[in-house]
Amino acid sequence: MEKPAETQYPIEEILRRRWSPRAFSDRLVEPEKLQSLFEAARWAASSFNEQPWNFIVATKQNPEEHARLLGCLAEGNQRWARAAPVLMASVAKLNFDKTGKPNRHAFHDVGLAVQNMVVQATALGLFVHQMAGFSPEKVREIYGVPDGFEPVAAMAIGYGLAADELPEAFREFDLSARSRKPVGGFVFEEHWGETSRFVSE
Repeated sequence: MEKPAETQYPIEEILRRRWSPRAFSDRLVEPEKLQSLFEAARWAASSFNEQPWNFIVATKQNPEEHARLLGCLAEGNQRWARAAPVLMASVAKLNFDKTGKPNRHAFHDVGLAVQNMVVQATALGLFVHQMAGFSPEKVREIYGVPDGFEPVAAMAIGYGLAADELPEAFREFDLSARSRKPVGGFVFEEHWGETSRFVSE
């Protein structure tokens, strides 16, 4: 189901089409498309080219693994994410390889890699729903995530459903209007809270 954004200013169509449904088709995601997502992540920008991103992936081709990662999600997210054919958790490396010092940009850079994945997924006709509602501790324990690494977020990935195919439980969420703060509410100039002239004209 398409739900393009109503933008204040022109943006690329692929960015308008990106959104996060809760209802997913049971159609499996082709391995070559998953490979394409990881390649997109690989080419994200990062501080000192550190590339601090890591991904744990589970698909319905391996139901036991899918169930293990599903069990790391908050209960409310499990209710809808169980239908997604692909689940992932992103993990950040917290220190620089070269110096061992803390990388305060690690989460930022993992986010850049995930956004690359999300844009690539949209280009391939897939949808991604990112989640803060998961247990980093469970991910760490179940998958043996070592010290110096931190689980960041979870993701559900798959194909969408047509509007008339949406389960009743998710119909209201997936059909609701999308909204965002106006650009002038977060772009400042000269002083914090002073809307920039570039977005106030």
